[in-house]
Amino acid sequence: MAGKDIRIRASGDGEFDCYLALPGAAAKVPAVVLASAIHGVDGDIRAIADEFSAHGFIAAAPDLFWRSVPGPLVRDDPRTTPRGQPRLEKIRAGEANMADTLAAVRRLPQSNGRAATMGFCYGGPYAILGPARLGYDAGIGCHSTQMKDYIGDLEGVAKPVCLLWGDQDVMAPAELLDAYRAIPARMKNVELHVFPGILHGYMMRGNDKAFDEKSRAFSMARTLALLEGLRGAKREG
Repeated sequence: MAGKDIRIRASGDGEFDCYLALPGAAAKVPAVVLASAIHGVDGDIRAIADEFSAHGFIAAAPDLFWRSVPGPLVRDDPRTTPRGQPRLEKIRAGEANMADTLAAVRRLPQSNGRAATMGFCYGGPYAILGPARLGYDAGIGCHSTQMKDYIGDLEGVAKPVCLLWGDQDVMAPAELLDAYRAIPARMKNVELHVFPGILHGYMMRGNDKAFDEKSRAFSMARTLALLEGLRGAKREG
């Protein structure tokens, strides 16, 4: 069913927009919170949220740029890159809003209290930060950026984390992929998938040069499998 725009109260002050797509059934189900790429909650992100709701899950996509340049931006908008800088500072600030969104979806009558975060590009670090310290039950990152700075945050995380890149992703050089490839052997909760010949931004249909249907379908399938694993279990704490 079609989603809608809602407002979520920020834990500090103010409110931010969030796209919310709910499943048609009344059963209590897990949620997935989408941390968008630098373009924001655009048509691609909304389509992904709608797809999850069609599969019977709650999907929410908060505007993580509401304090700088809010809303979705087209790919050639000159404000796109600056609004995500300084990158580490902005990602850190966005943690509070990812936690705010998690709290909001858990209050929904359809929620079973469990949720995964799925990050894309700029939002990719939340695939690690969500399970590590924001209360999420799982994390998925697709063509994530800035990930060298967050590899250490995986230490001690026992919740499922799934990371997916293309081996032709300019934002994921070989040395970064090699560093992450070493992790699943010692952390069974972490899975890594590297697609041969695939570019940065493969999940986004609006990205004519990078979009790849097969890689997108695999990434969605892995996320749906993780969400299924959260369907029947009760949240701890």
